[in-house]
Amino acid sequence: MGKVDSPFSRLMSGTTGPVIVVVAVIVAVWYIAAALLNAPAQRDAFQRAGQTDVTLAEFVVATYAQERPVLPAPHQVAAEIWATTAEKAITSKRSLIYHSGITLSSTLLGFVLGTALGIGLAILVVHSRVLDKSLMPWVISSQTIPILAIAPMIIVVLNAINVTGLWPKALISTYLSFFPVTVGMVKGLRSPEIIQLDLMKTYSASGFQTLLMLRLPSAMPYLFASMKVAVAASLVGAIVGELPTGAVAGLGARLLSGSYYGQTVQIWSALIVAAVLAASLVTIVSIAERVVLRRMGMAR
Repeated sequence: MGKVDSPFSRLMSGTTGPVIVVVAVIVAVWYIAAALLNAPAQRDAFQRAGQTDVTLAEFVVATYAQERPVLPAPHQVAAEIWATTAEKAITSKRSLIYHSGITLSSTLLGFVLGTALGIGLAILVVHSRVLDKSLMPWVISSQTIPILAIAPMIIVVLNAINVTGLWPKALISTYLSFFPVTVGMVKGLRSPEIIQLDLMKTYSASGFQTLLMLRLPSAMPYLFASMKVAVAASLVGAIVGELPTGAVAGLGARLLSGSYYGQTVQIWSALIVAAVLAASLVTIVSIAERVVLRRMGMAR
């Protein structure tokens, strides 16, 4: 008679159980860190109020209830997210859904432009030895420039030619997202074996036919892997692009206004929503990967 696995064993054998454990550990460490970082301010508050007989439990609970904590507790961030999503109209300027939509629009535009640019550059590099030697070093070196340094330059230059609004943020997203796609696609387009390329030559296939029927299908797994990185980088670019513009809408604007007024709960709620948005975008790309590879007979 075979051994019967317990529900806990089945849970931990998949991906759900380990994820739950990791999240629980993060939340526990978060609560401990919040109590330690908020303790000095809370101690001063009790001293000013003349409260000297506070128990440890009361002190810890008080550190989790500060209006402007150094590090807000998870339940404070959750309450702020709930208040600015479920309890606010989507069109409200205080709604995180509204701000997420603003950031998402520039993220998606930058992601599409970055993906198209990355694929185009990869095709050129693979088919031209000159471009491989001259262009790829510049593509790699472009990522050594800190985005916080180049973002204001892009904004100023585009404002000088009256390009404002969505496009400056999208171009910053493009700058961050094209690189992983370029590198991944170069690897993917070069993944076919020599014998496969020789077979295409035997059939008198042109360079375009080889690209269309061999190189591009072989590069699909590499493309989707790089797109997962690119879409997350594109979101970072969109948020960074909102900072130097003094934007009044978008997750970057929420981070900026929260830092101006010392609203750490607002800052952390925007950060968590940005993380959830990035995870959602990566999940969508993963679903698209499974669908496309399955239709191509390459499902993993």
